[in-house]
Amino acid sequence: MTETATEPTIPAVDRVIIRFAGDSGDGMQLTGDRFTSASAMHGNDLATFPDYPAEIRAPAGTLAGVSAFQVQISDHDIMTPGDAPDVLVAMNPAALKSDLDRLASGGTVIINRDTFEERNLAKAGYDYNPLEKGDDLKGFRVISVPMTSLTKEACKELGVKPRDADRSKNFFALGLVSWMYSRPVKPTMDWIDAKFGGRDLVVAANKAAFGAGHIYGETAELGDQRVIVKAAPLESGTYTNVNGNTALAWGLIAGGQLSGLPIFLGSYPITPATDILHELAKHKAFGVTTFQAEDEIAAIGSALGASYGGHLGVTSTSGPGVALKGETLGLAVSLELPLIVINIQRGGPSTGLPTKTEAADLLMAMYGRHGESPMPILAPRTSVDCFDVAIEACRIALEHRTPVMVLSDGYLANGTEPWRLPDVDSLPPIKVTYTTEFNHKNADGEDEYWPYLRDENLVRSMAIPGTPDLMHRIGGIEKEDGSGNISYDPTNHAKMVEIRAERIQRIKVPDLEVVGDPDADVLILGWGSTWGAITSALGRLRKDGHRIAHAHLTHLNPFPANLGEVLQNRTHVIIPEMNLGQLATLIRAEFLVDAKSVSKVSGQPFTAGELETKIVEMTTGEAQQ
Repeated sequence: MTETATEPTIPAVDRVIIRFAGDSGDGMQLTGDRFTSASAMHGNDLATFPDYPAEIRAPAGTLAGVSAFQVQISDHDIMTPGDAPDVLVAMNPAALKSDLDRLASGGTVIINRDTFEERNLAKAGYDYNPLEKGDDLKGFRVISVPMTSLTKEACKELGVKPRDADRSKNFFALGLVSWMYSRPVKPTMDWIDAKFGGRDLVVAANKAAFGAGHIYGETAELGDQRVIVKAAPLESGTYTNVNGNTALAWGLIAGGQLSGLPIFLGSYPITPATDILHELAKHKAFGVTTFQAEDEIAAIGSALGASYGGHLGVTSTSGPGVALKGETLGLAVSLELPLIVINIQRGGPSTGLPTKTEAADLLMAMYGRHGESPMPILAPRTSVDCFDVAIEACRIALEHRTPVMVLSDGYLANGTEPWRLPDVDSLPPIKVTYTTEFNHKNADGEDEYWPYLRDENLVRSMAIPGTPDLMHRIGGIEKEDGSGNISYDPTNHAKMVEIRAERIQRIKVPDLEVVGDPDADVLILGWGSTWGAITSALGRLRKDGHRIAHAHLTHLNPFPANLGEVLQNRTHVIIPEMNLGQLATLIRAEFLVDAKSVSKVSGQPFTAGELETKIVEMTTGEAQQ
C-alpha cells in the first residue's frame, strides 16, 4: 500500500504585526508597501505606519539613518498599525538596536547576519556582536539569515553585478516574510514587472531575490513559523488601499465635481504634504489645475486669486507653511472668499521633525492670524476619513464663503488602510450661487451691486469678476457692511468684526456622537488621528468591565452645538492629544469643565496600550499591572 504525502495544514492566526527596519537605502518603505498590497489583495484588514528619517540620506549604518515600516494585518476590523510588533525584520545592526525594544516579548527577529560585521556594529554603537554575545536577543525567536550573500548567489547566473544584486536584498526579505505569512506571490511579481519594466536585469534580480527568500523559508525548516491570516469579512464592493494624502486629494476632486467648479491648487513642496500636489497633478481630466509656486506666500495668493475668479482655490502645506500664509489667510477672512487650506501637521517648532507626526497646530489654526480672523477648522480621524472631510471642507467653504483649514497629520497622511469606494452618485451636491444681477438701489433709486449684502446665515453675495455691470470694490482694508466701500468708521469696524465671528458660529455642523457607554462618568474626548488608538484602548477596557464614553471631534470650529451637553455631569473628561493640551485648553475655557490632558509629543502616534494604562491611572488612581 502506497501512502500519499499531503500538504501540511497551515495554522491560522487572527492578526500579526510586522515591522521592517533597515538603512534608508535598504528599501524598507517599498518592502512594507509591497507586503501591505499583497495583504490587501488577500482581503485582510490592515493599517500601516511608515516611520523614516527626514534626511535625504543619513549616514549609512547609523541609528539616525534607520527607516522602518510597520503593518498590522488581521482577519477582523482594526484601527491601528498595532502596539508592539510580533516580528521585526532587521536588515542591519542599527535597525536591530533602534527597534528591538519595540518588539513584543517572545517575538521573532529576522536578521540579515551578513551586515553584522565590525564596521557596521561600531556605527550602531555596539562593541560586541549581539548575534554571538550579550543578552540583547534573549527571550526572542531569532532567525539569522545571510540575506545579502544569498541574494547575490541567486542573481549570479543572471549576470547581475554583486553591487547591483545587493540592492535586491529587500526583496529577499519580502519573499521570506511572504512565505512565512502565506501572502500571495502574483501581486508582487506583477508589480515588479510594472515598476521596473524596460530594465530587464533589475526585474530579473528582484524576482530572483524574492524567489530565493520564498524558498529559504521551506529549505531552512521554518515550517513551525509559518501561519496564515485569513481574509477579513468585508462588505461587498470595490476596495482600494489608500493613504490620507491620496484620500484628501480625491475628496477635493469630488468636491469640485459636486459643486461644478474647477479646482485650483497653489502649493509649495513641503513634507509631508507634497503628495497632495503630486496626486492632484494627475487629474487634469477632472478640471484640476495645479501650480507649484516659488514659495508658500505665492502659493496661497494664487489659490485665493483663483477663488476670486470663480474656481475652488486650495493650498496645501505643513505647519511652517501655515505660518507664512498667515497674512493672506487674514485677507481671505476679510474678503469672505472660499479657500481650502490643507495643513498636514508634523513635529515642530520650526523645521522640527519633518517626517514625524504631531498635532500641535490647533491653536495656530484657531488664533494664528492678526486681528480677529475666525475660520472653520476640520480634522479627519482616519486615512479614509480624509476623503469625507475634504468634501465637508469644500461644502463649508463654498456655501459660507470662508477659508477652511483641514488639520491632518503625518500619521494619517502616510498611513494606509482599505477603503470601500463610495457610490459617487449618492454624494450630496454642493450648492454654489453667484450673483448675476443688481441687488441694491442707491439713494437716487438707481440699480447697483453691493458685494456685502448678506443672507440669514450672514453669507455675503458674490459676483465673479467680469459679470456684466456688477463692478465693485474689494480688498483688505476694512469695508463698509453692505456696500463694501472703504470705511474707517469705528462703529462699522466693530460691527464687521462681530459679523465675521458670528457667521462662522452660524455654520451648521452635525451633533457630536457619543459611543461606548454614553451616560458613563468617564468621557474620552478626542480629535484627529488619535481616534484609532482611543477606540482600540476603550475596546480593551470595556472587556475588563470599565464603563467609558467616547466622543470624537471632526468640527473644531465651530464646535458641535451639543458639545456642552455631552461634557456635562462627567466625573472625568480626558483628552488625549499629540500636543501639550491644546484642545483641553479650548474646552476648559469654553465650557468650564475640568478637562485633563494625556499628551504625547515624541513624534510617534499613541498606542492603544499607552492610552489604556493612562486612562486606568487617571480614573482609578491605580497603575495598571
